[in-house]
Amino acid sequence: MADGRLKGKVAIITGAARGQGACEARLFVEEGAHVVLGDIMDEEGQALAEELGDAARYVHLDVREETDWAGAVQAAGEFGPLNVLINNAAVVHFSAITDTTLDDYNRVVSINQTGTFLGLRSAFEPMKAAGGGSIVNVSSIDGLQAKNGIIAYASTKWAIRGMTKVAAIEFGRHNIRVNSLHPGGVDTLMGNPASMDNIDEFYKNQPIPRCGQPIDIARLALFMASDECSYSTGSEFIADGGWHAGDFESFLPHS
Repeated sequence: MADGRLKGKVAIITGAARGQGACEARLFVEEGAHVVLGDIMDEEGQALAEELGDAARYVHLDVREETDWAGAVQAAGEFGPLNVLINNAAVVHFSAITDTTLDDYNRVVSINQTGTFLGLRSAFEPMKAAGGGSIVNVSSIDGLQAKNGIIAYASTKWAIRGMTKVAAIEFGRHNIRVNSLHPGGVDTLMGNPASMDNIDEFYKNQPIPRCGQPIDIARLALFMASDECSYSTGSEFIADGGWHAGDFESFLPHS
């Protein structure tokens, strides 16, 4: 879309080979952006870039590696000044605290938290040179509350909230906005690893009684990346079907 909401902007999206990141990449290209797709899933990432055409390019990006970040920034610069970064790449590890090894914990931290830090640091200079930009750090509803069995994941998603606010303060004078995005349940491989057809059943008691779809989150990321969100920084944007508000209690009548 030549006259879309991201017309003329250049974006890097991490974890873009599939799932939520791939949906964001498709939408951003539709809305006029040039997009660098970063991931470690080279075959899938390259296939998506080819599908999206000249407006997209895939790069191998392990978010834990500084040299990979340098390559992603260089690839973005070949499209033009870097305006948008979506720190989307993440993993989850399910286990009780007492069953979580140090290696398990550190792996999640290195990808979700250190990867976000390196993204922030890598994007600053090119965005400053571009005159500003928008960074979206994908946290989670589990960065606002918690549940059992996700000690490593929740730790990182809470950390991303704090990192976002620090970066918003430090980067704001350079017209770089930094906000966090908090999805609830989303029907992706991470959110629905068994690909259950009845996934909505697990969300029947939240105010919007269904599982989120990747496009629900991508549309919010689009707004956050666009100039329409020009006066928001250090803020938390939630797309969770009302999960964080609370459950609908079945003993009350539906109105």
